[in-house]
Amino acid sequence: MNVIVVGGGVAGVASAIALRRLGVEVAVYEAYAEPAGRVGSFLSIASNGQRVLRALGVLDRVRGAGIDVPRQRMWSGSGKLLGDVPRGRLGGDDLHSVTLMRGALVETLRAEAVAAGAHVVTGERLVDAVATDTGVRAVFASGRTAEASLLVGADGIHSVTRTLLDPRAPVPAYAGLYSVSGVSEGVPAEAGVFHMTFARNGAFLHLAAPDGRVWWSAQVASPGQPDLDRADDAWLAHLAGLYRNERVPSEVLAATVELHRPTLTHTLDAVTVRHNDRVVLLGDADHPVGAGQGASMALEDALVLARSLGTQTSVAAALSAYDAARSDRLARMARAAAGNRDSKTAGPLGRWARDLMMPLGIRFFYEKATAWLYTYDCGELPGAAQRG
Repeated sequence: MNVIVVGGGVAGVASAIALRRLGVEVAVYEAYAEPAGRVGSFLSIASNGQRVLRALGVLDRVRGAGIDVPRQRMWSGSGKLLGDVPRGRLGGDDLHSVTLMRGALVETLRAEAVAAGAHVVTGERLVDAVATDTGVRAVFASGRTAEASLLVGADGIHSVTRTLLDPRAPVPAYAGLYSVSGVSEGVPAEAGVFHMTFARNGAFLHLAAPDGRVWWSAQVASPGQPDLDRADDAWLAHLAGLYRNERVPSEVLAATVELHRPTLTHTLDAVTVRHNDRVVLLGDADHPVGAGQGASMALEDALVLARSLGTQTSVAAALSAYDAARSDRLARMARAAAGNRDSKTAGPLGRWARDLMMPLGIRFFYEKATAWLYTYDCGELPGAAQRG
């Protein structure tokens, strides 16, 4: 068997590593040479995603590229502490959440994929996928073609593969939320804590980096899409106005020394055609989730797909088994992500109810409510014991 992976982000390169661990020939085709692509800010990997990294043999390297973040604190806009919980894990789990720049994660995973024997090609964008007698032929915008037994579409929320699978597939829609992220200097922040402030105009996230700087992200609620190409000073002035009533976000914003490219948050209606006998969707191409689980869910996808291909008798049977194994969990994650998004776009009444009820909910229900998410284990790759 040989596999073409379209998309060299988290889902794509993780699947390449997993497949190479099984001895499958893999070629990854990615449009952008830079590991971060057009998204240069940070992300987190929860305990469920880290179990996948451990199964792939890359956990230590990924953790070494990021920040250990054991705790998360949620704050109201007025500065009231709403909750203090383990970040991305249950209390007894020693797999602390790790936060790192997306580019650092992708760069680390790409290096591991290449070391494992995968072929990574950048500057190539898929335009067509044609069935052949033995599999599929990928056609790229450059005119390049490649053939394989299977094509894995890990090409993100604006996936070409999804449209090729089903011309009537849903398209992304703006979710009423956009993010502007950056780095600040000279402001205090406790190490090992991920802070989330529920402000009047959306959530504000920040955490301390090991070099004494602070990474931050403003997730702004806005019914209309902003102009993403405005200048950095214009963005900072805009954010300063939006968060003027929240002391800590205002202080962090005022100390900004670096701004990352703003991004829009999208929703995607349920994808009903996720595979055929030769093509399958992975990661955001199938299910953009956010809520601190985008990377972890992509990693889960990669491992479950590889396990299915390694245990089933045909590609078609493997893709059906993969779809069956992921459907319920991804549907539940989509509902959780929608609730997370709604909490950041709440109006005055919603904010009042959230600030009133969240401390009680966290105190009495948090561990039970999140156990399904953080304790999930995809298992090992076939033959893991023999490989050591």
